Amino acid sequence: MLLVGPLISELERLYPGAEVDIVAAGPAAHAVFSTYPTVRRIVSFHQRIVHHLPMTVAQLFGIRRTVYDVAIDAGGGSQSGRLLLAFVKARYKIGTTDHASEEALRPLHLAQRPVHLLRHAYAGDASGPWPVMDIRLTDDERRKGRDLLAKILGDTGVSSDTLTLAIFANATGRKCYAETWWAQFIQELTDHHSNVRIVEVVAAHAVSQLNSKHATFYSRDLRKMAAVISAADVFLSADCGVMHLAAASGTRTLGLFSVTDQRKYAPYGASNAAIDNREGDPGVAARIVSAHLSGLFQSLSEERH
Repeated sequence: MLLVGPLISELERLYPGAEVDIVAAGPAAHAVFSTYPTVRRIVSFHQRIVHHLPMTVAQLFGIRRTVYDVAIDAGGGSQSGRLLLAFVKARYKIGTTDHASEEALRPLHLAQRPVHLLRHAYAGDASGPWPVMDIRLTDDERRKGRDLLAKILGDTGVSSDTLTLAIFANATGRKCYAETWWAQFIQELTDHHSNVRIVEVVAAHAVSQLNSKHATFYSRDLRKMAAVISAADVFLSADCGVMHLAAASGTRTLGLFSVTDQRKYAPYGASNAAIDNREGDPGVAARIVSAHLSGLFQSLSEERH
């Protein structure tokens, strides 16, 4: 859902006053778009649709009763997205095709693809910079995130000599690194930067994957998680949903890529970076991250003075 944020921002830019309905799988869209005034309604299909068929059918026909001006398949051309686009009533429908000539013109990153589709269909001049991915935390949410992170770390104040690194050590399948990998990585990293303070963002299973050696934060509330991450100086994880959440929170985000295509899934935003970790060597990864942190130390020191 986070990767759809730039499309919503582009709709706001091209069609001021537009009202947007979002159809999603699972409840996350409610948290992601709760502060988007453009979003009128969110229809969330249960992630186990076969066990909730009556509810799903009711939701589908509720969507069908509305006649939209524009319907957009923002899911990159998945089968379910194409079926839903065919099912809804709309004056204009925008979706992905399999034509090789069109594929060559599309941007690679999945956050830019639906924006490209909209711009391609727009009648006027749609040129401009790519919209950012932003969960749109409120000032109050950010303040509470800063206060909570300070409490977790036992802060007495901001220091120009330290940098707070939030690490989310979980991911799915082969993207997930072992606890021993992270231990070697952190040892190498802190050998280079002894003044890095690490806080582990614990996954939904509520078990530390860094051997409980660092300050920890746990919450199943996506906006609260984003607020705490936004208070850190930098965030690091493998390619996963929380990596995109960090990027959407506005904090500097580094993503470790060993399986998936970083051209499509890199943490979105100019200040963020994807790290090629196909070798899987924790020492090599630590040295690359260390180089990023060295630049951050310099810029943060200038900001804090």
